[in-house]
Amino acid sequence: MKKLVIRILIILTWIPAFVHAQSIVNTKHNLSVSGPGSVKATSESEICIFCHTPHNARPVAPLWNRNDPGLSYTLYQSSMLQALPNQPDGSTLLCLSCHDGTVALGSVISRPTTIAMATGTFMPAGVSNLTKNLRNDHPVSFLYTSAIATSDGQLKDPSAITPPVTLQSGKMQCTSCHDPHKNIYSDFLVATSQNSNLCNSCHQRTYWPTSSHNISTKTWNGTAPDPWPYTEPGMTTVAQNACESCHNPHNGGSNVMLLKYQAEESNCLDCHNGNVSSKNISTQLAKAYKHNVSGYLNVHVANEASQITTMHVECVDCHNPHAVKTLAAAPPSVNGFLVGVKGVNQAGVAVNPATNAYEICYRCHAGSPGAPASPTARVIPQNNVRLEFASGNPSYHSVAFVGVNTSVPSLIAPWNTTSRMFCTDCHASDGTGSPAGPHGSIYPHILKRQYITADNTNHSAAAYALCYGCHNQTSITGDASFKEHNKHIIGEKAPCNICHDPHGINNAQGNSINNSNLINFQTGIVTASPGNGAIRFEDQGVNKGRCYLTCHGADHNGWNY
Repeated sequence: MKKLVIRILIILTWIPAFVHAQSIVNTKHNLSVSGPGSVKATSESEICIFCHTPHNARPVAPLWNRNDPGLSYTLYQSSMLQALPNQPDGSTLLCLSCHDGTVALGSVISRPTTIAMATGTFMPAGVSNLTKNLRNDHPVSFLYTSAIATSDGQLKDPSAITPPVTLQSGKMQCTSCHDPHKNIYSDFLVATSQNSNLCNSCHQRTYWPTSSHNISTKTWNGTAPDPWPYTEPGMTTVAQNACESCHNPHNGGSNVMLLKYQAEESNCLDCHNGNVSSKNISTQLAKAYKHNVSGYLNVHVANEASQITTMHVECVDCHNPHAVKTLAAAPPSVNGFLVGVKGVNQAGVAVNPATNAYEICYRCHAGSPGAPASPTARVIPQNNVRLEFASGNPSYHSVAFVGVNTSVPSLIAPWNTTSRMFCTDCHASDGTGSPAGPHGSIYPHILKRQYITADNTNHSAAAYALCYGCHNQTSITGDASFKEHNKHIIGEKAPCNICHDPHGINNAQGNSINNSNLINFQTGIVTASPGNGAIRFEDQGVNKGRCYLTCHGADHNGWNY
């Protein structure tokens, strides 16, 4: 008998060290005076009493020792949400009896007076105090059904959700993701959130398995701000932080999609400022000419129409953060940075996802209200770039289709007359080593190189660097394609833009006789010929033509070239 007692004592001596690591005793939910957290009682030594009592408990499992807060909560809302959130019930309501910050932490049914707390009566302000406003918290207390999963399209069927994540009577509740007695991981999670493990128990985002945000091993360089302020300890890479690189499931900075910050771009730029990513997008967006993502707030919604009707621009209008990856592509196909984004195709039809890069540009620049107007007043005005790049046009840069001009001797290899190009071959961040894409530039219209349009400009390679990125300067000034190029751009100081419309000319407005070679004169500088009142160029074959107009005081009334 004595030996048995000794053995039991040895076992009991051994058990606490193991059990305490797996139980409430060594967690912040131990609100007794012995608790390890900062929120604790001044003298109360009982641990379980703050939630449970063996006698005269509320008729709510499990032997609940706290009163219902009796409040009406503001619930999460989203146009993307398929579920119908209800007022909190079940285990969620039990959790809120502390975590909404309205009921005294020491207010328990089994004690006639409130247990005194060392840090104040109520839950201190911070991430653990959810308040009555649950708009910025993961929705709970809703029935998670097969119909919801099917309608959403990116949620697992409830039958596929396996422990440790569980539904409570078919509902998503706090205890679906949190075990209040164990804090093996951080925040009493039932499973690690590392590598999106917990989120993937229910969510199955399209494209996510191969996304850079799911697999990238990039780390933070330590320069403030911390891009991952709330994640589990030890999560040091983009892949490890995964969903929580952008989302905060409780007390998020935004009511929209549980984003960390209310300003949408801030959720991207705390990594894409060069502190995690290799390229610094923030510096590009600070330039004079940019896609002004900071100029709009909460206008973009994830399920908006492909064609933008309320003008705005956010990072996610061009980039799908669940899909982005490093994948090169030849024009006009989307590359990895543009995968999974909506667009409008050349026929004007909405597509999801876009397969061609220009289709993403067409979302705003192909007839959307509020789209930027043409910077140049022309004989034929047109602000819809989709119409300017159409295949039946008399001339166009070869964005959507191979160009119509089979004789362009100035092209620099590897460019040729069968080449296709991206919008970003002209519109992109300026400077060597800058990130690809039209984020920001020191040049107007987010051009990647200088393109001076002012009349009376002294010719130089720098003045027309944009054109000379593809067209050989010697060929142009040597009159290989037009015998009066040198006279006009050097002798008369006339910029390319006076004669050429760089996008193209809509076939409903122009024709192949007057508008080949991107000819669409700039009004104000080019005016009508007093001889016949015309402003036009007549194409008479390869390297031949005739002008009717007045320019720089000279009446070109049928001048031949």
